[in-house]
Order: sequence, then C-alpha cells, then structure tokens
Amino acid sequence: MNELIVRDYRDADCEAAIALWRRAWEAAFPEIDFSARLAWWRERWTRELVPNNTIRIAERGGEMAGFVVIDPRSGYLDQLAVAPELWGTSIAGTLIAEAKRLAPGGIVLHVNTENVRAIRFYERAGFARAGEDIDTNPFSGLPIWRYAWKP
Repeated sequence: MNELIVRDYRDADCEAAIALWRRAWEAAFPEIDFSARLAWWRERWTRELVPNNTIRIAERGGEMAGFVVIDPRSGYLDQLAVAPELWGTSIAGTLIAEAKRLAPGGIVLHVNTENVRAIRFYERAGFARAGEDIDTNPFSGLPIWRYAWKP
C-alpha cells in the first residue's frame, strides 16, 4: 500500500481537484448532475476558495486521494472530498486532523441533511450539530445543518 502524504495545494493541482470534487459529489448525490456545474465550480474554486483558504492535498502513490479546504482564521471548513473508491479508508480522518491542526480554535461546517455518511463521519470526528435550524445551501438548494468542533 502506498504511503499517504498530506501536502500544500499547488496551482498544478487545480484540474485534479476539480475532477475529484465532481466524482465525490456525484457518488454522494447521484441524482444531481455535477458535470453541469463544473464551470460554476471552477470559477468558485479559482476565484474564491484557492485565494481565501488553506487547501491541503492527500496524495497516495502520486495520485490525489482527497483534499480539505479550510479558512484557518474563521475555522470554516468549506470542502472535504475523498475519491469515492477510497471512502472508508483513513484519508478523511487524516484530512480532518489536518484541518483541526490548521484551525485549533475550532471548526464549523455545513453538511447536507441527507448526507448520512458524512454526518456519521463528522460526529465520529468530534463534531456536533450546532443548533436545530435547517438552512438551505445557496448553491444546491438542499437543506443543510451547521456542525461544529471545539477543542
């Protein structure tokens, strides 16, 4: 088995990260056409997420296995994506540990209420639902919950 390496994001990672994002979200929500959202996502990735956050890449065998996007100042975790064929491995846990290292004062995130797999993962990682309100994701229109981790 190839060793997992966690490293800083590089500009050359852009297309691989966008492709991984699409594959992960399509696996989680197959009823949504994420391929149709690629232009929007590429714009958001390059203009909003990359310049305003810390992005750490999980790499195995020279291939991107996952990534985490977090703002260490606010503790907002915008994205955690792992290649679907690697779900159930230690990669997501490694990326959450990295996010906690980058934002030691606490982390907040939003998770789709229907994403039971992600909810279970975050709760096992020490996150708790922060409030009972259900909001709506402004990008997907899906209902979301706010989760938080405090050290």
